[in-house]
Amino acid sequence: MNDIHGRLIAMHRRGHTRAITDLRDEADFMPDRPARAAAVLIAVTQRQDEPGILLIERPSAMRTHPGQVAFPGGAIDSGETPVQAALREAQEEIALPISQVHVIGETDRYRTGSGFAITPVLATVPPDLALRSNPAEVDEWFEVPLSFVFDPANHVSRSAMHQGRARQFIEIHWQGHRIWGVTAAIIQNLSKRLGWDEQPR
Repeated sequence: MNDIHGRLIAMHRRGHTRAITDLRDEADFMPDRPARAAAVLIAVTQRQDEPGILLIERPSAMRTHPGQVAFPGGAIDSGETPVQAALREAQEEIALPISQVHVIGETDRYRTGSGFAITPVLATVPPDLALRSNPAEVDEWFEVPLSFVFDPANHVSRSAMHQGRARQFIEIHWQGHRIWGVTAAIIQNLSKRLGWDEQPR
């Protein structure tokens, strides 16, 4: 494992000992029913020159979230931990070998307007794994540089009306991919939690 794994461990440990008050969340838009637990895997590639994050794009024909960019992940099954669910979903969606995933830890839960409480799981993986998209769930997977998605200059603020209420969100554009909504919010939250802007380059 290269230095990015050790750096992220230290940043994760330090970041989760401090209070952060401006993290994004959609709790005010959640439906009036118990939230469904879910987990996503934030897999950082241990690339020497430019570590990246693995993301997927959902098929346009999917019933929910068609064509959207997301982290590998999904609902937590009965008896599973968030880590187990995130690893299982990543293996099912992009054939990411569980044995190649080096888990660092969970980070801030994100509550969505669609009724999910998502636990992101931060991990590192070797670069250039032979991944395969499951066509039933994933159109394609891609890697975006960690420094790019964590840079606030690449976070574009937007607003839209949804069910009669104004909602604020951010977009991150990378080589024709629009990263927005829950995925972009989790990225921004993690960047703040890790104190990425405070790290020496």
